[in-house]
Amino acid sequence: MIYSVFQIILISLFPVTDKSICPKNSAKIMVKHIFVTGGVTSSLGKGIISASLAKILQARGLKVTIQKFDPYINVDPGTLNPYEHGECYVTDDGAETDLDLGHYERFLNRPTSQANNVTTGRIYQTVINKERAGDYLGKTVQVIPHITDEIKRRMRLLEKGGKFDVIITEIGGTVGDIESLPYLEAIRQLRQELKKSDFINLHLTLIPYLRAAGELKTKPTQHSVKELLAIGIQPEVLVCRTENHLTKEMKKKLSLFCNVEKNSVIEALDAETIYDVPLLMLKEKLDQIVLKKLKIKAKKEPDLSYWKDFLGKLKNPTTAVTIGLVGKYNELQDAYKSIYEAFVHAGAENECEVTIVPIHSGTIDKGNVAKMLQNLDGILVAPGFGERGITGKITAIEYVRENKIPFFGICLGMQCAVVEIARHVLKLRGAASYEVNKNTKDPVICLMDDQKNITDMGGTMRLGAYDCKLKKGSIAEKAYKQTEISERHRHRYEFNNDYLKALEKGGLKATGIYKEKNLVEIVELKDHPFFLGVQFHPELKSTVENPHPLFVSFVKAAIHCNQNRI
Repeated sequence: MIYSVFQIILISLFPVTDKSICPKNSAKIMVKHIFVTGGVTSSLGKGIISASLAKILQARGLKVTIQKFDPYINVDPGTLNPYEHGECYVTDDGAETDLDLGHYERFLNRPTSQANNVTTGRIYQTVINKERAGDYLGKTVQVIPHITDEIKRRMRLLEKGGKFDVIITEIGGTVGDIESLPYLEAIRQLRQELKKSDFINLHLTLIPYLRAAGELKTKPTQHSVKELLAIGIQPEVLVCRTENHLTKEMKKKLSLFCNVEKNSVIEALDAETIYDVPLLMLKEKLDQIVLKKLKIKAKKEPDLSYWKDFLGKLKNPTTAVTIGLVGKYNELQDAYKSIYEAFVHAGAENECEVTIVPIHSGTIDKGNVAKMLQNLDGILVAPGFGERGITGKITAIEYVRENKIPFFGICLGMQCAVVEIARHVLKLRGAASYEVNKNTKDPVICLMDDQKNITDMGGTMRLGAYDCKLKKGSIAEKAYKQTEISERHRHRYEFNNDYLKALEKGGLKATGIYKEKNLVEIVELKDHPFFLGVQFHPELKSTVENPHPLFVSFVKAAIHCNQNRI
């Protein structure tokens, strides 16, 4: 390599040289960034597109992660009602996050963390704390540069440690929303700071079909890109959600008016399942386009054989079961998103079509419970908070216990099972959870000591992964095929050990214990085909490649129930 006189002088003066000048460091690979934005309308599936692209890149041998930046001012989704934002997803390190992180984990089969989800509330909280501490030396604190600088810092946080080759950043909301503007401005600034080959913007839009006119319309996408251009961001890749195929003429038109290369206009047809999307994007060569623009040499051709096998089992089941999902947020399916997806994974593993029947616990009573549940092959009582719908859950559990229908209770569902057996087997008629009835004489579910003086609601529950020791020969141990496990939690109330001996005499066995604090994590009922309650949230760790063993076992029990009924 021939150096200029100026470069030689710089090298001699500064031994720790700039990496762009020093040949020893020239081979170092920089982390590549893909920013995913959305336009025209919300709920287009930015999270699924992000996860699908990440899956294909991962299948090519690259180390990939995804992070989500949400524009709402809540510090995290932990205090949001499920009707507002769907389920609150919890990571191993105890972060309460957006449900899209569930998609990331289910597709990539890799855990996420606190760093993978950031909200506007967290950004402003950090900046305000710094201002109060005097970190800005008396400067006037403004959106630019202080808020945008904090956003950029968070966007690049995952670069540390050299764990990833590619970081995909999904920006929540829609271009044009006032809430998203600081994030888009931060992206614009990063474009100036990063090398051209280290940064691309992928913009997801909608191409609506007007039935009256009988044609697809590109104008909304043109306006969406125009909004981005006005901010200073030129999308390199355009992914177009559509009900019908895009013609060559349409792609050419979009390329012309949106200033995007023709082969970078990607068709994203509505798919039968979210798990079809990686293969559809592979067919559209999205990965090849991205790799070329980022100047990445892939280590290998994408191997998605396992994914294809999974889809084959999912779409060609040999049997079928119907499972009732008893909960109180059933009006919004996203409130139980991870549970629905865990059943998809477990169903495929068993080559079984699992049909979920949502049952609002507030509609169940003694008079109709038999009619509502008798034809089901299994019942899952869902997690939740508060008093509403508790009576219906307990009534449902009593019915399935007495009629030998497979039962699976998660978090509050497990607690309701404890209350039901205390009331109807031990005859403690006033037994209740302290959360529901603070005046009960028999609080079989109680508040932990370290929770009693807590006043702040956000981020103060028992959160994240905790170890659990399983009893040999239990349903859980047979499912996991091991006695040491780790599962994720999100709750304040626990099994009251004062009632453990009495409940075990009544047939309810504690088969999973958190040894450090002697907390009951799993309960099972003797003389029942499948009766299992867990304090943790197993649905959060189910992925395509590793369906959760408890869901797999529960579906197997439902299959046996169905066959016995026939």
